[in-house]
Amino acid sequence: MSPSFPETDRYRELFLADTPMLDVRAPVEFEQGAFPRARNVPLMNDIERHKTGICYQQLGQEAAIALGHQLVNGDIKAARVERWVAFAKAHPEGCLYCFRGGLRSRIAQQWLQEAGITYPRVTGGYKSMRRFLLEQLEEGAESLALIVLSGRTGTGKTRLLEQLPNPIDLEGLARHRGSSFGRLLTEQPSQIDFENALAVHMMKANQTPERSVFVEDEGRLIGRCALPVCLRDRMQKAPLMVLEQPLETRVEIILEDYVTGMTAAFQARDGDEPGFAAFREYLLGALRRIRKRLGGLRHQQLEALMNAALDAQHHDGDLDGHREWIRTLLRDYYDPMYDYQLQQKEGRVIHRGSFEELLDWSHRSEKLNIA
Repeated sequence: MSPSFPETDRYRELFLADTPMLDVRAPVEFEQGAFPRARNVPLMNDIERHKTGICYQQLGQEAAIALGHQLVNGDIKAARVERWVAFAKAHPEGCLYCFRGGLRSRIAQQWLQEAGITYPRVTGGYKSMRRFLLEQLEEGAESLALIVLSGRTGTGKTRLLEQLPNPIDLEGLARHRGSSFGRLLTEQPSQIDFENALAVHMMKANQTPERSVFVEDEGRLIGRCALPVCLRDRMQKAPLMVLEQPLETRVEIILEDYVTGMTAAFQARDGDEPGFAAFREYLLGALRRIRKRLGGLRHQQLEALMNAALDAQHHDGDLDGHREWIRTLLRDYYDPMYDYQLQQKEGRVIHRGSFEELLDWSHRSEKLNIA
């Protein structure tokens, strides 16, 4: 095969530029982990890959290559090349990769070349890019000037984070709000996809090293996505700014995000009646997940309030019942837990205030080197 086919190992540039990537690995490989701008258009599907893998083990590489060409031939080959060509024409700035940047990506390059398109492949493929991003996670956790945004449940931390000068939205990357009620309708990414996307965002945030980088205070898990240990350790030592809001303001924020917003989302997906039934199960299921921590009696009381609120909302659109259980849950469960946790971090607090005060302070502040 011609050595003149273009290739690149400039991983940093690829990720910082959000370069579109054509992933020619099998779907099962892609599902286990990929990159934010990657699209899977495989050379071989899962069954074909499995067959050639067995052939490779039993008869060696040449026999496996021959079998691969038998399996991906004629109309099957033409259809896959057609999809590659469409991708390359839509993304002339893009590139392609396989697992190690070897045989499969070179075959894809060759077939694209035969179709009249020269397209670069990534040297080292997925494996090398994944290793690079893991290194960036470690380096970024060490070098970023992190400030952690904390505050009681319902203060609107995510809303504030979106307006801060250099944010990394961990919950957005995990597609989960981070609490027992935090599940969204979109599926969470795999752990590998979460880490890859996080590494890219950390690299971008570090492009402006003169400014602080803001992240929201999170536990070890955001839904099922685990924060990398290196970042979690750094966040536990980073300075804090604390968002403060009156209880009634927090009740309204929770009502908007978790009741009216989620009702609309479920009904848009499922239709009015099935959507409301799914929303009811979402709320009651979230409450059940914290039953042990609430205690049996308090859980029963809150469940009764929640069911009454759901009935009132369903029958006449009245939301006051939701305000009642939200207020009770914040005051009697979340606030004592948060206040205890904040006491352990008090020495790290560098600023506290309202939404507007923290927003103004963050835009006026340069990088803070606080150990």
